[in-house]
This record gives sequence, structure tokens and C-alpha cells, in this order.
Amino acid sequence: MMNNNRYKILVVEDESNILSFVKAILEANEYQVVTAKTCENGIMMFGSHLPDLVILDLGLPDGEGTKIIEHIRKKDATPIVVLSARLTEQNKVKALDLGANDYITKPFSTAELLARVRVALRNRRANEAGSIPGAKFQVADLVVDYDRRLVTVAERPIKLTQTEYNILAYMTQHAGKVLTYATIVTEIWGYSDSGSIKKLQVNMANLRKKLGTKPGDNRYIVNELGVGYRMSVDK
Repeated sequence: MMNNNRYKILVVEDESNILSFVKAILEANEYQVVTAKTCENGIMMFGSHLPDLVILDLGLPDGEGTKIIEHIRKKDATPIVVLSARLTEQNKVKALDLGANDYITKPFSTAELLARVRVALRNRRANEAGSIPGAKFQVADLVVDYDRRLVTVAERPIKLTQTEYNILAYMTQHAGKVLTYATIVTEIWGYSDSGSIKKLQVNMANLRKKLGTKPGDNRYIVNELGVGYRMSVDK
């Protein structure tokens, strides 16, 4: 069981009622919480407290919250969960492409917020373990053995093309994080154009079929419509 008291979370939010609500939820679940209400103060608090996770609003009094994402990503891989009332896909894609790990739209439930926090922290631990020789990824009965480049479902080997394996391996190494179409395309093929997203979607459909999932089955890979894909993690 996760010892939440080990984790420090920075919440950057200018609306006092939402800030108090989020802080109360997190502290009730034994997380350490520090807060900020502006970009400038958020950047300062990040540098002085080195939190394990950042929950960030985009519309702040002294500028866009994306400035904080850019500042953090120049130096650190700390998970960032965006908390915003902006619902457009363009806003989500921009924040995710800059390096945010997840995006929650307001209003949100207590259960949703805590679930996203757990996933982001679990993803951080998985990434830290990814550099260990012999490391594997597992969700449900899907296992990816990086050293052997072996993928199994219910202990049955799955034969993938090199591209399909590369997509799956990349997503498992960022499990729990929403990866935009452009991010995955650039990582796998090194370029992005109008036809590359279609190429990704075709490869993804083939991959999901080989893993034994049908459209709408989010057991392993979640389709974030209009944005990208997210690798599931055990809850």
C-alpha cells in the first residue's frame, strides 16, 4: 500500500475555493501539500520544495500556467496534472505536448482527482524503475519484457512488428500519461505530417487487435478521442 505521506504535491490554483478544496482532499489522504496562486510563486515554490507532483491551473493572474510546464520540463520530469475549465482539444493538446502528464477538466469529482494523482505518482515510479536492467511492465495480464523485447498476454507470446513493438514499449514507459498523436508519431517516426496520424491509428488498431482488445475495450490502451492515447496502469 502506498504511503501517501512520503509524497509532496504542489497545487497552483488562483481560485481560493478550488485551492482549499483540492488541498483538503489531498491532506485528508495524507499527502503533503504546498500551494501557490501565481506563475511566479508556483515556479518559486517548485524550486524550493521539489514536489513529487504538480497540480496546475492554466489561467493564472500573472500569465498562462503553461509557463510553469515549460519551466519544469527544462530541468525535471516531475509529473504535472493540469486542472482547468478549458474544454477544447486545442488547449489539452498544447498542455500535453509541452509536457503535462494528464488533464482534468472542471468540475471534477474527489474520486477522479485522487485516481489521477495515484496514476501520475505510479507513472513516476515506473519511469524511475525503467532504467533498471531486467525491468518489465505489467498491467492486468499484459507483460512487456524490455530486455527480451518480448510481449505476452496471459503468458502467451504476441508477435508484433517492429513498429508495433516500438509504439507499445514507448507507451508502457510513459504509462498513465496521455500521449498526443504528434508526440507518439515524432517518437516513432521522427516526423509529423497530415498522413502520419493515420499511419499511427492503423498501427494502433493492429496492435490492439493482436493484444486481444476490440474498439472500446480500454483494458490496456485508452483512446483519448481527438487527443491521443494513454497506457493503462493497474488501479
